[in-house]
Amino acid sequence: MTRLLGTLDGGDVLRIGNTLFVGLSTRTNKAGIEQLASAVQPFGYQIQTIAVLGSLHLKTAVTAIAPDLLLMNPKWIDGHSFTKWQRIEVDEAESFAGNSLIVGDNIFMQSSHRKTAAKVEAAGFKVSPINISEFAKAEAGLTCLSVVLA
Repeated sequence: MTRLLGTLDGGDVLRIGNTLFVGLSTRTNKAGIEQLASAVQPFGYQIQTIAVLGSLHLKTAVTAIAPDLLLMNPKWIDGHSFTKWQRIEVDEAESFAGNSLIVGDNIFMQSSHRKTAAKVEAAGFKVSPINISEFAKAEAGLTCLSVVLA
């Protein structure tokens, strides 16, 4: 029996509580998701597979900015798995605004995403704009450029 090689990209894994939402994308396949599930289920984690429809990674389209609130581009993922969370949808002109980075009380967002940042600020959050325009040309986002150690 030949075992399928599992691939898993960190940009496709979003943790909310004890659930790992894993994007099925061009960089993460079913075998990779199954292997991740085998590794983390003994530690109490659940796996929820999400279809990534229009972006490179799951976290390009959605970020958990609070335990009960998501920043999301609903055109790029199947949002049916996120029905129990409140949502702030990105402005239509700012497709990549769903890829934001939470560090402490700061939500770092690309400085070009002003309309979406205003929505996040209106919800009571502190937004710290950061210019990553050169990286954005290659579809890199803040989560791709960061390693957060907690």
